[in-house]
Amino acid sequence: MLWARDLSHAFGAIRALDGISFTLDRGQTLVIFGPNGAGKTTLLRVLAGLVRPARGAAGVEGGRRSIGWIGHQSQLYGHLTVAENMRFWGTLYDVPPRDLDHRQAELLARLGLEARAGQQVRTLSRGETQRAAIARALIHDPPVLLLDEPFTGLDRLAAEELGRLFGELAARGRATVLVTHDVEEGTELASEVAFMRAGRFLAYGPRAARDAATLTAAYREVVGGA
Repeated sequence: MLWARDLSHAFGAIRALDGISFTLDRGQTLVIFGPNGAGKTTLLRVLAGLVRPARGAAGVEGGRRSIGWIGHQSQLYGHLTVAENMRFWGTLYDVPPRDLDHRQAELLARLGLEARAGQQVRTLSRGETQRAAIARALIHDPPVLLLDEPFTGLDRLAAEELGRLFGELAARGRATVLVTHDVEEGTELASEVAFMRAGRFLAYGPRAARDAATLTAAYREVVGGA
Protein backbone atom coordinates (compact mmCIF):
# COMPACT_ATOMS: atom_id res chain seq x y z
CA MET A 1 0.00 0.00 0.00
CA LEU A 2 2.91 2.33 0.80
CA TRP A 3 6.52 1.62 -0.11
CA ALA A 4 9.96 3.17 -0.33
CA ARG A 5 12.94 1.73 -2.17
CA ASP A 6 16.52 2.89 -1.63
CA LEU A 7 15.54 6.53 -0.94
CA SER A 8 18.52 8.87 -0.79
CA HIS A 9 18.63 12.65 -0.68
CA ALA A 10 21.01 15.39 0.40
CA PHE A 11 20.90 19.11 1.07
CA GLY A 12 24.39 20.22 0.08
CA ALA A 13 26.82 18.25 2.20
CA ILE A 14 24.07 17.09 4.57
CA ARG A 15 22.80 13.60 3.79
CA ALA A 16 19.13 13.62 4.81
CA LEU A 17 18.24 10.15 3.47
CA ASP A 18 20.64 7.29 2.89
CA GLY A 19 19.14 4.14 1.37
CA ILE A 20 15.76 4.00 3.13
CA SER A 21 13.53 1.07 2.14
CA PHE A 22 10.33 -0.34 3.64
CA THR A 23 6.83 -1.52 2.77
CA LEU A 24 3.62 -0.98 4.73
CA ASP A 25 0.38 -2.89 4.21
CA ARG A 26 -3.15 -1.92 5.20
CA GLY A 27 -3.59 -1.44 8.92
CA GLN A 28 0.12 -1.18 9.67
CA THR A 29 1.61 1.78 11.54
CA LEU A 30 5.32 2.53 11.25
CA VAL A 31 6.53 4.78 14.07
CA ILE A 32 9.90 6.43 13.48
CA PHE A 33 12.02 7.63 16.40
CA GLY A 34 15.16 9.67 15.91
CA PRO A 35 16.99 12.80 17.04
CA ASN A 36 16.56 16.19 15.40
CA GLY A 37 18.24 16.20 11.99
CA ALA A 38 17.86 12.45 11.51
CA GLY A 39 15.93 12.93 8.25
CA LYS A 40 12.48 11.98 9.53
CA THR A 41 10.65 15.00 8.13
CA THR A 42 12.48 14.74 4.80
CA LEU A 43 11.37 11.11 4.54
CA LEU A 44 7.73 12.08 5.11
CA ARG A 45 7.98 14.88 2.56
CA VAL A 46 9.37 12.46 -0.02
CA LEU A 47 6.58 9.98 0.70
CA ALA A 48 4.04 12.79 0.33
CA GLY A 49 5.48 13.79 -3.04
CA LEU A 50 6.65 17.20 -1.76
CA VAL A 51 10.35 16.43 -2.32
CA ARG A 52 11.82 14.43 -5.20
CA PRO A 53 14.59 12.13 -3.94
CA ALA A 54 18.03 12.19 -5.51
CA ARG A 55 17.90 8.39 -5.78
CA GLY A 56 15.30 5.71 -5.25
CA ALA A 57 11.53 5.81 -5.45
CA ALA A 58 8.40 5.75 -3.30
CA GLY A 59 4.79 4.97 -4.07
CA VAL A 60 1.30 4.99 -2.58
CA GLU A 61 -1.60 2.83 -3.69
CA GLY A 62 -4.15 5.19 -5.16
CA GLY A 63 -1.66 8.00 -5.75
CA ARG A 64 -0.82 11.08 -3.71
CA ARG A 65 -4.46 12.06 -3.31
CA SER A 66 -4.82 9.00 -1.07
CA ILE A 67 -2.59 10.65 1.55
CA GLY A 68 -3.57 12.56 4.66
CA TRP A 69 -0.61 14.77 5.59
CA ILE A 70 0.09 16.47 8.92
CA GLY A 71 3.34 18.43 8.88
CA HIS A 72 4.92 21.26 10.81
CA GLN A 73 2.72 23.75 8.97
CA SER A 74 -1.04 23.55 9.51
CA GLN A 75 -1.89 24.24 5.82
CA LEU A 76 -4.87 26.20 7.12
CA TYR A 77 -5.91 29.68 5.98
CA GLY A 78 -5.92 31.97 8.99
CA HIS A 79 -8.63 34.33 7.71
CA LEU A 80 -11.03 31.42 7.11
CA THR A 81 -12.99 29.67 9.82
CA VAL A 82 -12.30 26.10 10.85
CA ALA A 83 -15.39 24.92 8.96
CA GLU A 84 -14.50 26.95 5.86
CA ASN A 85 -11.01 25.43 5.82
CA MET A 86 -12.45 21.93 6.05
CA ARG A 87 -14.88 22.57 3.23
CA PHE A 88 -12.15 24.12 1.08
CA TRP A 89 -9.87 21.10 1.47
CA GLY A 90 -12.73 18.66 1.06
CA THR A 91 -13.66 20.32 -2.22
CA LEU A 92 -10.04 20.13 -3.41
CA TYR A 93 -10.20 16.37 -2.84
CA ASP A 94 -13.56 16.11 -4.64
CA VAL A 95 -15.46 14.91 -1.57
CA PRO A 96 -19.17 14.87 -2.51
CA PRO A 97 -21.17 17.60 -0.69
CA ARG A 98 -23.30 15.15 1.31
CA ASP A 99 -20.25 13.17 2.41
CA LEU A 100 -18.42 16.40 3.17
CA ASP A 101 -21.17 17.55 5.54
CA HIS A 102 -21.03 14.23 7.36
CA ARG A 103 -17.23 14.12 7.55
CA GLN A 104 -17.02 17.69 8.78
CA ALA A 105 -19.57 17.14 11.56
CA GLU A 106 -17.94 13.86 12.60
CA LEU A 107 -14.42 15.28 12.77
CA LEU A 108 -15.41 18.50 14.53
CA ALA A 109 -17.13 16.45 17.22
CA ARG A 110 -14.35 13.90 17.54
CA LEU A 111 -11.62 16.53 17.79
CA GLY A 112 -13.51 18.78 20.18
CA LEU A 113 -13.87 21.63 17.69
CA GLU A 114 -17.64 22.02 17.43
CA ALA A 115 -17.56 25.27 19.41
CA ARG A 116 -14.74 26.58 17.18
CA ALA A 117 -16.26 25.71 13.78
CA GLY A 118 -17.22 29.33 13.03
CA GLN A 119 -14.00 30.83 14.43
CA GLN A 120 -11.18 32.11 12.26
CA VAL A 121 -8.12 29.88 12.46
CA ARG A 122 -5.83 32.83 13.27
CA THR A 123 -7.69 33.29 16.57
CA LEU A 124 -7.22 29.69 17.74
CA SER A 125 -4.77 28.50 20.37
CA ARG A 126 -1.82 26.35 19.33
CA GLY A 127 -3.56 23.15 20.41
CA GLU A 128 -6.80 24.11 18.67
CA THR A 129 -4.89 24.90 15.48
CA GLN A 130 -3.23 21.49 15.63
CA ARG A 131 -6.60 19.77 16.05
CA ALA A 132 -7.99 21.78 13.12
CA ALA A 133 -4.99 20.72 11.00
CA ILE A 134 -5.72 17.09 11.86
CA ALA A 135 -9.37 17.55 10.84
CA ARG A 136 -8.18 19.10 7.57
CA ALA A 137 -5.89 16.12 6.89
CA LEU A 138 -8.67 13.59 7.52
CA ILE A 139 -11.52 15.34 5.69
CA HIS A 140 -11.20 13.14 2.57
CA ASP A 141 -10.95 9.91 4.61
CA PRO A 142 -7.49 9.04 3.26
CA PRO A 143 -6.28 5.42 3.32
CA VAL A 144 -2.67 6.52 4.02
CA LEU A 145 -1.58 8.88 6.82
CA LEU A 146 1.77 10.66 7.08
CA LEU A 147 2.04 12.27 10.50
CA ASP A 148 4.91 14.52 11.59
CA GLU A 149 4.71 15.10 15.37
CA PRO A 150 0.88 15.16 15.41
CA PHE A 151 0.71 15.48 19.21
CA THR A 152 2.54 18.83 19.25
CA GLY A 153 0.63 21.49 21.16
CA LEU A 154 -1.98 19.09 22.54
CA ASP A 155 -2.68 18.59 26.22
CA ARG A 156 -2.61 15.07 27.62
CA LEU A 157 -6.35 14.44 27.25
CA ALA A 158 -6.39 15.68 23.65
CA ALA A 159 -3.31 13.60 22.83
CA GLU A 160 -4.90 10.49 24.31
CA GLU A 161 -8.08 11.05 22.29
CA LEU A 162 -6.05 11.57 19.14
CA GLY A 163 -4.12 8.38 19.84
CA ARG A 164 -7.41 6.49 20.11
CA LEU A 165 -8.56 7.99 16.81
CA PHE A 166 -5.36 6.93 15.02
CA GLY A 167 -5.69 3.47 16.53
CA GLU A 168 -9.24 3.16 15.21
CA LEU A 169 -8.14 4.32 11.75
CA ALA A 170 -5.42 1.65 11.70
CA ALA A 171 -7.97 -0.97 12.75
CA ARG A 172 -10.07 0.13 9.76
CA GLY A 173 -7.15 -0.50 7.40
CA ARG A 174 -5.28 2.81 7.25
CA ALA A 175 -1.54 2.58 6.67
CA THR A 176 0.36 5.15 8.73
CA VAL A 177 3.87 6.54 9.05
CA LEU A 178 4.20 8.48 12.30
CA VAL A 179 7.15 10.55 13.47
CA THR A 180 7.04 11.40 17.17
CA HIS A 181 9.24 12.17 20.16
CA ASP A 182 6.57 10.74 22.48
CA VAL A 183 7.76 7.17 23.03
CA GLU A 184 4.70 6.24 25.07
CA GLU A 185 2.23 7.41 22.44
CA GLY A 186 4.33 6.00 19.62
CA THR A 187 4.65 2.60 21.28
CA GLU A 188 0.91 2.31 21.78
CA LEU A 189 0.22 2.97 18.09
CA ALA A 190 3.11 1.14 16.42
CA SER A 191 2.96 -2.17 14.60
CA GLU A 192 6.42 -1.45 13.14
CA VAL A 193 9.24 0.60 14.66
CA ALA A 194 12.28 2.28 13.11
CA PHE A 195 15.20 4.03 14.78
CA MET A 196 16.61 6.69 12.45
CA ARG A 197 19.83 8.67 12.50
CA ALA A 198 21.81 10.53 9.81
CA GLY A 199 19.31 9.55 7.12
CA ARG A 200 19.45 5.81 7.82
CA PHE A 201 17.27 3.24 9.56
CA LEU A 202 19.61 1.82 12.20
CA ALA A 203 16.92 -0.62 13.26
CA TYR A 204 13.58 -1.57 11.70
CA GLY A 205 11.07 -4.28 12.50
CA PRO A 206 7.84 -5.29 14.25
CA ARG A 207 7.15 -3.74 17.64
CA ALA A 208 6.03 -7.17 18.91
CA ALA A 209 5.48 -7.11 22.68
CA ARG A 210 8.01 -4.41 23.52
CA ASP A 211 6.71 -1.70 25.86
CA ALA A 212 7.71 1.98 25.98
CA ALA A 213 10.49 1.42 28.52
CA THR A 214 12.02 -1.41 26.49
CA LEU A 215 11.85 0.64 23.29
CA THR A 216 13.38 3.66 24.99
CA ALA A 217 16.31 1.57 26.21
CA ALA A 218 16.78 -0.01 22.78
CA TYR A 219 16.60 3.40 21.11
CA ARG A 220 19.29 4.85 23.38
CA GLU A 221 21.53 1.86 22.80
CA VAL A 222 21.16 1.82 19.02
CA VAL A 223 21.02 5.53 18.23
CA GLY A 224 23.27 6.70 21.03
CA GLY A 225 25.91 4.16 20.15
CA ALA A 226 25.90 4.76 16.41
